[in-house]
Amino acid sequence: MSESSGFLAVDSGGSGLRAVVGTAERGPLARRESSEPVRTGERGIDPEDFMARLVPLVRALTAEAGAVPLTTVVVGATGLASLGDGLRAELPGALAREWGVRRVALAADAVTAYVGALGPRPGAVIAGGTGLIAIGTDLTGWRRADGWGHLLGDCGGGAWIGRAGLEAALRAHDGREGGSAGLLACAEEVFGPVAGLPGALYPRPDRPAVLASFAPRVAARADEDPVAAGILRAAARHMADSAAAVCPSGGEPRLALTGGLFKLGDPLLGPLDEELRRRLPQVRRVPAEGDPLHGSVRIAAELSTGSLPLPSDGTILSVTTRSGD
Repeated sequence: MSESSGFLAVDSGGSGLRAVVGTAERGPLARRESSEPVRTGERGIDPEDFMARLVPLVRALTAEAGAVPLTTVVVGATGLASLGDGLRAELPGALAREWGVRRVALAADAVTAYVGALGPRPGAVIAGGTGLIAIGTDLTGWRRADGWGHLLGDCGGGAWIGRAGLEAALRAHDGREGGSAGLLACAEEVFGPVAGLPGALYPRPDRPAVLASFAPRVAARADEDPVAAGILRAAARHMADSAAAVCPSGGEPRLALTGGLFKLGDPLLGPLDEELRRRLPQVRRVPAEGDPLHGSVRIAAELSTGSLPLPSDGTILSVTTRSGD
C-alpha cells in the first residue's frame, strides 16, 4: 500500500457521528464529530441522510489532515443488523462516487466495540450502556447474546437496572415485599411523587435512557441497601449468562467490558467479577483497549493493508470491494 492511500473510520450511533481520517502507516491524523444522529426510516438507517452528514465532516477532516485519498471506509453503526439494508445496498456506491473509495466495511456497533476492546483475537466482550449485548468470536464466526432492547431483553443493562430500582421504589410505596424505602426516596427526589411516574415515563420516546438515568442511584445505595445490592447482583448474573453464551470454548479466551455502564464501578464490577469467575473460570478478563471508534480505526487500518483477520457476516460485518482495487 502506498502512503497516499488513506482510510475513513466512522462510528454512528444515538449521539451522532464520530469520524477519523488516517493511514495505516501514520495512524489517525484528524478526528471530528457531529452531535445529530442519522435518521432512520422505512428502510432503516437512511443512507442519503448518512452521506449528507458525513460529507461536511470529511471535508473538515481532510482540510486538517491534508490530501489523503480515501481508498477504504469502515462504518460502525448502531442498529446495523436490523436496520442496515439501505446502508448495505447504497453506501458503497455513494462512497465510491464521492471519494473514489474501493473498499467499504459495514459493521454493527457490537463488532466495532469488540475490535476496539480486544482487537482481532478470540474472546468475548460485554458491551453495556443503556442496553446490554455480549459478542464473541473464535475467528471463524460470531456469536451474539441479548441486545434485544429494553422491552424484550438488554438484561443487566442500564435501563434494566434503572427499571428494577424503580420497581423496588414502587413496591415500597405500595407496602409490598421486596421494596426499598431508600430507592423510593431517591425516585421521588429525581422524578417527583412516584404515583405520577407511569404517566410521566410511558409516553416518552427516550424511555430507555430515562430508566438508565436511575441506574447510578441504585449503585450509589448498594453498600447500605440489600435490595439495591440484589439488583446489581442480578444484573451481574445476566451479564455472565450472556458472556457464557458467546465465549469461545477452547483455549484461554480473553473477556473485556466496554461501555458507560461500567462507570458504576465496584458496586457492579465486584459481583460481575464473581459471577464471571464462577461461570467462565477459563477466561481472563482484561481491560478494554479502546472504544467502538477505535475499533473502526483498527478495522480500517487492517483493510488498508489488504486483509481482515475477522470472520465476515452478512448482517454484522460485511466488506465490499469494488473493481479497480
